Amino acid sequence: MKKWSMGITAVTIMALLAGCSGNANNEGSSANGGGNSKGKEKVAINVWLTPQWKGVLDATEQGADYDSFLKYAAKKFTEQYDKYDADIKVEVVAGDQRDQLLNVNLNGGTAPNVFFESTFAMGDYVHRGALEPLTDIIDDNAKSDIAQNYWDMVTFGDDIYFYPFQNNPGTLVYNADMFKAAGLEQYVGGENEIKTWTLAEYEQILEGLKTKLPKDKYSNAYPMALFAVNNQGDTWNLSYLRMFGLDFFDKDGNIVLGENGVKSAAWLKKIYDAKYTNPGAESVSSNDANAMFQNQQLAISFTNPVLFNGIKANMASGTSPKFDIRLANIPSESGDPLTFTYVVGASVFQSKDPKKTEVAKDFVKFFSSDPELVKSSKNGIPVRASVIKELSGENPFFAAYDANSKYIFNFSGNVPGYSQLREALYPELQALYMGAKTPEQAIKDYVASGNKVIQSNKENSVIYKK
Repeated sequence: MKKWSMGITAVTIMALLAGCSGNANNEGSSANGGGNSKGKEKVAINVWLTPQWKGVLDATEQGADYDSFLKYAAKKFTEQYDKYDADIKVEVVAGDQRDQLLNVNLNGGTAPNVFFESTFAMGDYVHRGALEPLTDIIDDNAKSDIAQNYWDMVTFGDDIYFYPFQNNPGTLVYNADMFKAAGLEQYVGGENEIKTWTLAEYEQILEGLKTKLPKDKYSNAYPMALFAVNNQGDTWNLSYLRMFGLDFFDKDGNIVLGENGVKSAAWLKKIYDAKYTNPGAESVSSNDANAMFQNQQLAISFTNPVLFNGIKANMASGTSPKFDIRLANIPSESGDPLTFTYVVGASVFQSKDPKKTEVAKDFVKFFSSDPELVKSSKNGIPVRASVIKELSGENPFFAAYDANSKYIFNFSGNVPGYSQLREALYPELQALYMGAKTPEQAIKDYVASGNKVIQSNKENSVIYKK
């Protein structure tokens, strides 16, 4: 889905997709080593993915494409697999067509056996009973190499349903040149650091950017991005609502955003009214905010590794102005940083053929744990401590993100109907910024409408029926 905003990068990816994918009925790409198949029963499985990265390890590889990694993994798997003669067909599907294609194929009994995707986008299929638990293929080595916070995000009820491969953490991004121009050097972190500010420091930063930023150099610029026109980039808005406490969902999967949520909403309204943010937040999209930041109309915005690298690439190509960009955590009242992530990994759809399920699980375990293949997670942020340790010299941000991982919160709560729940927040934020609702009323109405969505979906959830 990649529903969170990807700005200019998203436009590029979707343009590419128009020519190379988008139909589950494409022939796809089969991968079978063929060297170790004599005398074994043939079992064919389908593997789908949405675009993640090009190439096996790097986009500079000859012929690099979105299916390169899984095609290579399939070839390596089949060459050493001793149970069956596995035939693995890999297909790339467009993110905005994923759910339509899955629903059509689920209804027709032709769902893929494996799907590689951001796991939060696939949670509803767990609740629908369409996915196989993967708990039985997770060994102690994997549990010790991958932080518990990642496992929490892929666990529904008592079982693990996705095998974490890499992740895409959300942070703030800031223009260090604008900070320095406003006399805020003391708040600038290192080039490879994810800076943590207290909430009090952050308010000082916003005040300084508003009052001391030279208008002759940065005309029509604002301290911080706010957006609420739709559900895009909503994970950052959900983070802001946790600034005064992390309590959001209870143990039963209900929204319990109470006094702390009201404080957070009041804080957002306060900085908005004080003109510490771009005006018209109710009609500004995350794409708009990303473009404004690149044009130096915002000093602080939102980002993730994909967006961050995209901005740097735009600077290098000359399509956007060059300036010093650095990362920071979302601040909180407690002083602990707020951070979330999109875990990317594989799931296995249920099949009436137990042999297909067996091969699918074996393949997922293989490419998610093979010492060579897991290095491809460097195309995002690795979830494995061993990969981070080995490759930290290649990308110094790996260590910074790893240090942040203990602060990750599960933004979706793995609740049923999360895709529908996303539609409940932004109308309340719009009403808040326009003054149509008080912080108390906006939070109250969001909790009510959100819990109605969750309760409706609980009735059909196999997790809550257990």
